[in-house]
Amino acid sequence: MKHLAAYLLLGLGGNTSPSATDVKGVLESVGIDADEGRLEKLISELEGKDLQELITEGSTKLASVPSGGSGGGGAAAAPAAGGAAAATEEEKPAEKEEEKEESDEDMGFGLFD
Repeated sequence: MKHLAAYLLLGLGGNTSPSATDVKGVLESVGIDADEGRLEKLISELEGKDLQELITEGSTKLASVPSGGSGGGGAAAAPAAGGAAAATEEEKPAEKEEEKEESDEDMGFGLFD
């Protein structure tokens, strides 16, 4: 990925056909060592191809790939009936405690009275 990113940066900078040396220079400028094997493979696969055409072609391919977002995941399995009732009962006391705290806040006088 880092090799491709450097290649694309060079393309954006106006270098229409970046060489392996150019890509190495970009990577070394930010303290990254280039992997010779991957770099040579990238250069050989992109040699003679127009970057804009490759990006456009890739965008159309990505548009056809499902990207999720088709709704939330499935709901968790429901607990047994006895477990559900216990969970509901546990929640009710917590609500009552909150009501007490709220009623304790108003003691007949205000903070700035």
